[in-house]
Amino acid sequence: MARPPIRILGLDPGLQHTGWGLIEHDGFRLRFLAGGVVSTSAAEALPDRLLALHRGLAAVIATHAPEEAAVENTYVARNPDSALKLGQARGVVLLAPALAGLVVAQYGAMEVKRAVVGNGHAAKEQVQAMVRHLLPGATFGRADAADALAVAICHAHHRAGRAAVAQGVRPA
Repeated sequence: MARPPIRILGLDPGLQHTGWGLIEHDGFRLRFLAGGVVSTSAAEALPDRLLALHRGLAAVIATHAPEEAAVENTYVARNPDSALKLGQARGVVLLAPALAGLVVAQYGAMEVKRAVVGNGHAAKEQVQAMVRHLLPGATFGRADAADALAVAICHAHHRAGRAAVAQGVRPA
């Protein structure tokens, strides 16, 4: 018996470009609904950029009414200033769906790649190819949106596994 479909919002945090992707999952099938990016300008002050990011995500959530959200963990070690700004942007990305009352799951990059491609060290091109394969008709102008869809797919797979365990069924 198929479960009612659930809308999952995947988010790939970034200060300049935060990718988002919305899918529907009924326990068996995945369906692409929408995707895009919320962008900010480096010419703006950091508080204004964070506000723009929040407003953009709030608009996506209000427009598409997801039921759950999943956010990719970010790892940046090259530049401490960039890492701090990315962490602040990630905080906004976590906060926006939480303020909307959504459950927010978090996944590491390797976990997302493993769920989508089967290899935690897959290249971005492999991830994008599998996103296109798993979500026929999916369109994304930027890699950030494809990454967000991959996060949503990862969450759908983990959700299905948790549901099976809760019902006492061994996942395949």
